[in-house]
Amino acid sequence: MFRLSCLLLSGVVLAACAALEEAPPAPVQADESAINALYELIGLSVEAYEDGLAALRAGEDALGRAEMDRAVATLSAAGNACTLQPGCEPQRFMAAYGNLLTLRSDVLTGDAEAFVELEVAPEESSAVLADLPAAARSVNLLNGRALSEMIELNGPVNAALHDWLTWMRPLLMDAWENYQYMRHLMWPVYEEAGLPEALLFGILAKESGGRVHAVSRAGAAGPLQFMPHTGQRFGLTRVNGFDQRFDPKLSTRANVAYLNERFVELNNDLELALAAYNGGEGRVLRLVRQSSAPSFWNPEIRAQLPRETQDYVPYVLAAAWLFLHPEQYGVEFPELDVLPAAVALAAPMSLGELSVCLGQAGTRAGWFRTLRNLNPSLEPFDRLPEGTELALPAALVERYRENCVDGDKAQLAARLHESRDQRRPPTRIYTVQRGDTLSTIARRNGCPSMMAIARDNDIRGPRYMIRPGQRLTLTGCSR
Repeated sequence: MFRLSCLLLSGVVLAACAALEEAPPAPVQADESAINALYELIGLSVEAYEDGLAALRAGEDALGRAEMDRAVATLSAAGNACTLQPGCEPQRFMAAYGNLLTLRSDVLTGDAEAFVELEVAPEESSAVLADLPAAARSVNLLNGRALSEMIELNGPVNAALHDWLTWMRPLLMDAWENYQYMRHLMWPVYEEAGLPEALLFGILAKESGGRVHAVSRAGAAGPLQFMPHTGQRFGLTRVNGFDQRFDPKLSTRANVAYLNERFVELNNDLELALAAYNGGEGRVLRLVRQSSAPSFWNPEIRAQLPRETQDYVPYVLAAAWLFLHPEQYGVEFPELDVLPAAVALAAPMSLGELSVCLGQAGTRAGWFRTLRNLNPSLEPFDRLPEGTELALPAALVERYRENCVDGDKAQLAARLHESRDQRRPPTRIYTVQRGDTLSTIARRNGCPSMMAIARDNDIRGPRYMIRPGQRLTLTGCSR
């Protein structure tokens, strides 16, 4: 089945590349459907690569290595196609590609320690796990049952509680504060669906820490970390260039729709639904159908899931448990003034400038993250026109009028904003034309060297190949 999927993936990439090769070299309007099709290959390639690792763990070395190689080749071809597609972001493919190659090097060169880390033994030392019933422990989230009755404080969940309360405690507190300022956008969606708020917080804390613009190495994005193809399935598209995966309210709606689908498929099993959210519903559903005891805690199922997914589910459950029972663990979530409001800019200003002139009063780390989270479609350092309406906490409205409309703090913010252009040489985008080489581009545009262009655009020797229509970043060029 996987080999067939690999062939299909390769066919999609080759078709995309062929279509792009025939495109004229002149810049064209972004083709959102083509871009999303390429982004979809990131997640599919990562999942295929993890299947290859699973084959290695099962002792099927030849099959595992072949599947891993095919996954890397598919991702590489999709990344090359992306460079030819205006509006596509090749850095997403580069990040995912580099991550896979690093892991591939550790495994295929015989690094014993790296390979052992991928193996997962049944947790025989856990008395709680040993006492779990053989049948799947179903939890129905639609009958009003309290989430605290559903969470089993077994070995993995207790281990996750330990991490949240030690080295991950700062992340937990950041997630709490970020969530509180977005709560009016996200919680009503869960409430309407009859899902517990603690579950929403647990997912948010583990996925992004409440950072709306978080993007993973594999290409998942937004507060609830949707891959492009999954987001598109649940209504998260691009509107006027804005990726709706970054919208807190819309991504929460997609999250609810996704979980409800998984509950139907997985007999309302919370842990399996979370495993599917992180590791892919196809993989989880296949394991469930093959098992006589379909539970996430069943060692036969859990050991076949990616290591990330094995850890992900306990972390989400532990964060949800702390949301419900903070006092039992010495957690003091701060009380915040989070009443939402809006303000119309009295003068052109960026979110960065607002963060400077608003200062730090009322928050541990300033207001930049909150302003970005509440205004996800705005570029943080672009000056917004006068009259632009911004969402912000009501407590900041008067402070804005006092500090940001005029006066010393507003002038300081403007001066610091303008200094950003002086930090590095100017950059611009150049579209490769027929007959161009890196040498001719460098000479014609007054660039420091062709090697500087190659380095800035991750173009590798010895041939330093470029293609018509490819967009290059030129840095420090005089013409």
